[in-house]
Amino acid sequence: MMKILVVRYRFIGDMILTIPFLRNLRYNYPDAQIDMLVAPNSGEAIENCPYVNNFIYFDTTRKHKYENGEGRKKSFWHYVSVLRKEKYDKAYILKRSLSSALLCFLSGIKKRIGYDTEGRGFLLTTRVKYDNKKHESLCFLDVLEADGIRIKDFYLENWIKDENKIKAGQLLKDNGLKDNEKYAVVNAAASNENKMWDLNKFARIIEYLSNEKDIKVVFIGAKSDYELYEKMKFIAELNKTPINLCGKVTIKDSLAILQKAEFILGNDSGNLHMAASVGTRVIGLYGPMPFEKWRALGDKNILLKADLKCMPCSLKGKCPKNRVCMKSISIDTVKNAVDTILTK
Repeated sequence: MMKILVVRYRFIGDMILTIPFLRNLRYNYPDAQIDMLVAPNSGEAIENCPYVNNFIYFDTTRKHKYENGEGRKKSFWHYVSVLRKEKYDKAYILKRSLSSALLCFLSGIKKRIGYDTEGRGFLLTTRVKYDNKKHESLCFLDVLEADGIRIKDFYLENWIKDENKIKAGQLLKDNGLKDNEKYAVVNAAASNENKMWDLNKFARIIEYLSNEKDIKVVFIGAKSDYELYEKMKFIAELNKTPINLCGKVTIKDSLAILQKAEFILGNDSGNLHMAASVGTRVIGLYGPMPFEKWRALGDKNILLKADLKCMPCSLKGKCPKNRVCMKSISIDTVKNAVDTILTK
């Protein structure tokens, strides 16, 4: 039996965008053992994926606030040992780092297909050109095509267990959501503050949703985001008190919450990709990162961004213009987007 390893650890959005890759890989290898090396938190976003046999949780660092595993972190060499024992026939290395290619090389995997980035080409058996202007999900598919695999389709999907749907529904009810009450998820946090829309503007939109649109607002995210949303609740004057579930729900529960939401409004982040994967409409606020590469996929989404010469900067260095790209998105523009998406 063919044994295949897919390497793409860290970041929820990136993980969601591997789904078309995994589905097309499974088309070509219906009977293979396909395992995936993922990070503790982001891996949970596709944990129910039927195209993967086993998830291996790669936890060597706690530097990123959204990727904190439980228990003691393990060394790089621990994972070399784990992978070497599995005797994989090939590895698709979707992570672009030097260390990810070195990991597969040291693990003795004979075929190693990945991007020719960070000077790591000598560690690969098939080098793939990385396109900075192409959507990230399509870049993943480039890796398959470089290995001679034809792409049959391209779309997002995700899988939610009934137990998570039940748990999510009960959590919302316990925190004040009435039967048949409509709600929207608002995502004001981001991994980098330069991708964040102004908190006071978010507060005005929450007021608009609560007081004029009769829509309950729900916050989901990491425990580290909890206080940010509490601060925003204090700023806004609301008829409906928002439900703050940051740190109280798993990523799988969050997928279930997103699936039933009217829409998600938020900064460029993994939560937007999660919403898109379960078919929920997205109002996305985009700034410094390349829009075409990281936009949320979906025909009914409304994605807002400024049109400035400095965009995108890809967060290279401190912004000399004080985040003008995010500040250029007005409250009225977002209100209009809300009105439009509620009529779709």
